[in-house]
Amino acid sequence: MTDRSPGPHSPWLLPDSVEELLPPAAAALEHLRQSSLERCARWGYELVMPPVIEYLEALLSGVAHDLDLQTFKLTDQMSGRMMGVRADITPQAARIDAHQLRREGPVRLCYSGTVLRTRAEGAEGSRNPLQMGAELYGHGGIESDVEVIGLMAEILSAAGIEPLHVDLGHVGIFRGLCSAAGLEGDAEARLWDALQRKSTADIKVLLDEFEVAPADHRRLSALAELSGGAETLTAAAQALAGAGETVDAALDALTRTAQALEAARPDMTLHFDLGELRGYRYHTGIVFAAYTPGVSGELARGGRYDDIGAVFGRGRPATGFSADLKALLRATATTLGATPAAGAIAAPWSADEALRRRVTALREAGETVIWALPGQSGTGAAQGCNRQLVPAAGGDWQIETIEPAENA
Repeated sequence: MTDRSPGPHSPWLLPDSVEELLPPAAAALEHLRQSSLERCARWGYELVMPPVIEYLEALLSGVAHDLDLQTFKLTDQMSGRMMGVRADITPQAARIDAHQLRREGPVRLCYSGTVLRTRAEGAEGSRNPLQMGAELYGHGGIESDVEVIGLMAEILSAAGIEPLHVDLGHVGIFRGLCSAAGLEGDAEARLWDALQRKSTADIKVLLDEFEVAPADHRRLSALAELSGGAETLTAAAQALAGAGETVDAALDALTRTAQALEAARPDMTLHFDLGELRGYRYHTGIVFAAYTPGVSGELARGGRYDDIGAVFGRGRPATGFSADLKALLRATATTLGATPAAGAIAAPWSADEALRRRVTALREAGETVIWALPGQSGTGAAQGCNRQLVPAAGGDWQIETIEPAENA
């Protein structure tokens, strides 16, 4: 008897956090991918297909430098230059807008493709997500932020994510407060880390260490507590009063964005967290993430990242979102349960022209028809068939249901 228990070097084992999808999950994922891109197209977003691998500097230039640790690197045997396997498609889309298209006015792009990361994000994260996203270039107003959040919400709702919760923040508030307090570089980074951990004790220790002025100390300390519903914005206006034009402008943009979203998507619950700065080093303005009760982790994320294309010769306003469709599929299964397959039709292998015409017509009508090959083992039911073609009078073929006993 052959021992099929996996050893440490078994050739069929996949690396940790690297996934493959089998039937029927692969078909469900492809359906989700196509339907998501179709919705993007209806909103005017054009599909792009960047390469999986590029020269390293193109993937990691400018604000995308934080992706360095997540990027697999190798040497190009043709040029001798370093190359990287993309860990995020967003910088590639920015390169296309800035260098390849070079259009005037707003440009809307969407994409979907596998990315590869050196480390998984979170306990259930994947190192080879199927990333789908949409980016809007060339418009700096809150209207474009509202548009991409609205598109994200429509895609998630169409996938069956209900109810939908969106967290909103603005990195300009923290940046403005740090600038007013004279904090930059390592001091700013250490304070950011403490803020993400919501460690009020560490925040106080750091602000004391940096000898921050009392008013700036009070405002920066308040960020860790400024989270909740719409009342958070009112509380923030009071707590951050006098912080300066940068903070005032960021808070105003966040407020107007929230008001526009409440009018456009009253079914969507908004939550505000002024201390949550996901993608802080990457983004420049509004940041957001989507969640649903009962599913751990975010389902999509995004924000404004102006001037990302500057390193490619053309900096422009930019905003967008991305999602891992594999994670979204898992969340859909959790919230809705698996959708039963329609079932296929078994057809006996035959050279009969009437049968072959019938099979072709059924396939063109959207049915799945599977040939029962001569001498095959197993039944049609084992291949997912719940119906079969049988001879009918006059040389025709008709569909009949495979009885439950035959399916057993």
